[in-house]
Amino acid sequence: MKRLLTVAGLAVAMALNVRAEDVYKIDPTHTTVGFSVAHMVINEVKGRFKDLEGTITVDGKSATQLTGITGSIQAKSIDTGIEKRDEHLRSADFFTVDKFPTITFTSKRIQHRGSKHVVLGTFTMHGVSREITIPVTIKGPIQDPWGATRIGLKASLTLDRKDYGLTWNKVLEAGGVLVGEEIAIEINAEAVKQVPGKK
Repeated sequence: MKRLLTVAGLAVAMALNVRAEDVYKIDPTHTTVGFSVAHMVINEVKGRFKDLEGTITVDGKSATQLTGITGSIQAKSIDTGIEKRDEHLRSADFFTVDKFPTITFTSKRIQHRGSKHVVLGTFTMHGVSREITIPVTIKGPIQDPWGATRIGLKASLTLDRKDYGLTWNKVLEAGGVLVGEEIAIEINAEAVKQVPGKK
């Protein structure tokens, strides 16, 4: 009996030491994943992806210490404001959306620096997966007027599209290329805390 109580006590202690996590679901109506890329050297084209989802997890005790991020974007939802250009971006010259419909990110390791975090994870686009590092800032949590708990996430990074097989381009007579190779990405997200048992 004494041994059984000891084992039970250890199990309880281990359970108490397990770090609870709060799960937040991305609110797509208040989230923007935008990008900009150089056009003909002299200008920048800006755009965004409209169809996305994801989760943010934070330490349940601190409420602000990031523990994980997952995200998924539908490549066909790219929107630069010009439908003809968007159709070209969806084609085999760029995203090949019929073959590679999703762009994803899954965190693997996170370094904490106060309200700022450095997130290392796997980013997959156009069928190519690479490890990238993203600096992330978390804001909140706050309670919205309807009683839900929300947090904000802000991140920015730069990717080289050639690393993901997006190599289409045209050389300009005056020098330079039609489309830049570096893509600046800006993420501004809101996420809603999920309550167990509540839909």
